[in-house]
Amino acid sequence: MAETKRWWKESVVYQIYPRSFNDSNGDGIGDIPGITEKLDYLKTLGIDVIWLSPVYKSPNDDNGYDISDYKDIMDEFGTMADWETMLAEAHKRGLKVIMDLVVNHSSDEHAWFLESRQAKDNPYRDYYIWRPGKEDGSEPNNWESAFSGSAWEYDEKTGEYYLHLFSKKQPDLNWENPTVRSEVHDMMKWWLDKGVDGFRMDVINFISKEPGLPDAPNPHGKKYVPGGDYFMNGPRIHEFLHEMYNEVLRHYDVMTVGEMPGVDEKEAIKYTDEAREELNMVFQFEHVDLDSGPEGKWDIRPLKLEALRENLVKWQKALEHNGWNSLYWNNHDQPRVVSRFGNDRDYHYQSATMLATLLHMMKGTPYIYQGEEFGMTNVAFTDIADYNDIETLNMYHEKRAEGVPHDELMAKIHIKGRDNARTPVQWDDSRHAGFTSGEPWLKVNPNYPEVNAEAALNDPKSIFYYYQKLIELRHSNETVVYGSFDLLIEDDPEVFAYKRELGDEMLLVYCNFYNGEPDVTLPKEVRGRERELFLANREDAPTDLDTFTLRPYEAVVYRIR
Repeated sequence: MAETKRWWKESVVYQIYPRSFNDSNGDGIGDIPGITEKLDYLKTLGIDVIWLSPVYKSPNDDNGYDISDYKDIMDEFGTMADWETMLAEAHKRGLKVIMDLVVNHSSDEHAWFLESRQAKDNPYRDYYIWRPGKEDGSEPNNWESAFSGSAWEYDEKTGEYYLHLFSKKQPDLNWENPTVRSEVHDMMKWWLDKGVDGFRMDVINFISKEPGLPDAPNPHGKKYVPGGDYFMNGPRIHEFLHEMYNEVLRHYDVMTVGEMPGVDEKEAIKYTDEAREELNMVFQFEHVDLDSGPEGKWDIRPLKLEALRENLVKWQKALEHNGWNSLYWNNHDQPRVVSRFGNDRDYHYQSATMLATLLHMMKGTPYIYQGEEFGMTNVAFTDIADYNDIETLNMYHEKRAEGVPHDELMAKIHIKGRDNARTPVQWDDSRHAGFTSGEPWLKVNPNYPEVNAEAALNDPKSIFYYYQKLIELRHSNETVVYGSFDLLIEDDPEVFAYKRELGDEMLLVYCNFYNGEPDVTLPKEVRGRERELFLANREDAPTDLDTFTLRPYEAVVYRIR
């Protein structure tokens, strides 16, 4: 079955978290003019699409994911004129820009919510999810917020509770109300008409809640429990997304990706099958939850390659014919992959480039998170006061109150905290890594004198140029984009190997995930056939051996014709 060609399948996306990217005015906060200053750098890297994390007007309770005005820009980031300049300059360089669409919830300072809480008969009341308490006055159900505590907040003025799956300053919008959906569609058209090239949709599979909002099962008798089964991939989600496609997206040549915690591959096919007219691709989280235990993300377990391989292969095969994968290791919510799944001390270059090879040679649209392209690492601040992330701080204070020692909690934060991704981009070795001339909103990782963009650009053998090469290969070789995917080695505890095929071309990808030196043997079908070295992250990879040894964190790709 021939693959339908689309520009977003052939693209590489670069995520910018504006607050931490580049500060142009010395106030310590990254901003939109700062992004414009770095567009030539991104053009040099070779990416096609910039995904901009939220830049809308916001009180910043959750770093911009609490929006008070969908048609204005956060003061700290600049003005709408700055945004328009940035978009025009990006387009001038052939770079597309997609915006973050955050419409599961708004800020409690949004005009709609300010009206909604005025009175039960206010016309905006039904824009949000209000409920009376239970007979004893307690919350309408036992759902837990993603940031801990109840997902309900009592409002004195009207004597009811409103639902907030995240912070209490992020009330959930009521998508059952057709007027809300229409407001969202109009806002999307407004941005698309300004020239944006698509949307990344924040927790978009949370917008359809189970009618009645029932209590979640609570076998351990906890006060609050996760209620995800009642709002993830809910009963009307496909209807809502198809309506959004019909009303808005079908009229523009744009790219859409839905962030979808709790999505499995069967649901993902429904979301991304082009014939169903919903979204182009989804972000799923299975592979980045494999180092979490049964108690969730802070219950940290070592990653097993077998589990990662099984998961990535499952997603590759499931979406092979109907649907499309997004490929990522990092984003603003995930720790730095070179520290998490690689070895940032002894094999910084090798493990960073091996992980990049493993991901970028797969089928799907790859995403690079700012700083990943030159190997930024996790940070280990020792004082909790140096952290900013609401999820991290809530967990720390909650667990300290339960008597968990400081050092034990900090060890978890150093591995999994979201601020690992949010420390400012390390541009050079000057004060504050060249991010700002002022005091940064979040401290810079102390390793910036060694790990920074300028040093990478000055070293032809840096991680940066390896990423540049990966992007070039995707642009110049259709097998990388459209070829079939098949596993080469089923059960090796150290090596992840697969092949990509299109027509009479085959690419063989071998990645050593650890610091051992395993031997691998090429498949029978290619032994003796002529092959060339397509890509390697170490010097002198063999081209004429059927069995060879992979060095620590080595990645090698052969091309067979």
